[in-house]
Amino acid sequence: MEQATKSPVMLYFEDTPNPESLKFVTNRMLYRGTADFREEELAKEWSPLGTALFAQPYVKGVYISNNFVTVTKEFNYAWEDLKYKLKDQIKTYVEEGGVILNDGFTEAMEKMEQERGAGYQYSEDDAAIVKKIKELIETYVKPAVEMDGGNIAFKHFDKGIVTVILQGSCSGCPSSTVTLKAGIEGMLKRMVPEVEEVVAEMG
Repeated sequence: MEQATKSPVMLYFEDTPNPESLKFVTNRMLYRGTADFREEELAKEWSPLGTALFAQPYVKGVYISNNFVTVTKEFNYAWEDLKYKLKDQIKTYVEEGGVILNDGFTEAMEKMEQERGAGYQYSEDDAAIVKKIKELIETYVKPAVEMDGGNIAFKHFDKGIVTVILQGSCSGCPSSTVTLKAGIEGMLKRMVPEVEEVVAEMG
């Protein structure tokens, strides 16, 4: 099981472009990968940390990646009342060596992704284009999106349209649509002439 080791845990929060999401950053590696929990059922199956957070009535989504947790709240609550409670809860949980994700999570998500077809939907002719698109997303887009407490993943390319999946704070965020159209679409069109449009699905 992925567990955090004991020693002083530093934790601070950062705003994200999504007003409903807050990013809690620790000095611990929590999970090398991305774990996106939109509903409590999936968290109960795979993430004891996610389950503990979902126990709060105001938690709507939990996203765990590398050294941070992005929490998305229900819109009728204010961060002022919640952020210190959540900060203390996450800090204590990590300090006590609580399990972040259960064994087998990575493999289960990979299997689910293959069944959903993420990253596999493109023709042989497009393989070189897809490779280039994926490299550009990994190199230029992903690091910036992670700084905002979210994630972006390539899904498929068909007839000039690139479909990406948005997770974490990016999901349902009003400014992510602007970023997508102005930033990502513009860059991909410049670098890969075959790209005509970029559309997003929520992860």
